[in-house]
Amino acid sequence: MSTVSKEKVIEALSQVVDIEIGIDIVSLGLIYKVDIDENDNVTIVMTLTVPTCPMASFMTEQARSAAASVPGVQKVDLQLAFEPRWTPDMMADSAKRLLGR
Repeated sequence: MSTVSKEKVIEALSQVVDIEIGIDIVSLGLIYKVDIDENDNVTIVMTLTVPTCPMASFMTEQARSAAASVPGVQKVDLQLAFEPRWTPDMMADSAKRLLGR
């Protein structure tokens, strides 16, 4: 039985900020899925605002590191997905307000 909670992983991921936009990746809606198996291995499916994002490797490594920092996490598998394509509609209301949307 897993001892790691999805909420704790998402909380850790919310500390990762897209430095070009200045908003965390959770609020931006870049995290599509967080799964935790019975051995406390975490799988994250995330996207980027654009597939050609110049900060892609930095942001994915930051996300992987943040999830791995959660106590009890054994392994992190981070996958990039571009379907569905990210749109500003996926942002949390707080992020939309920050960007004047």
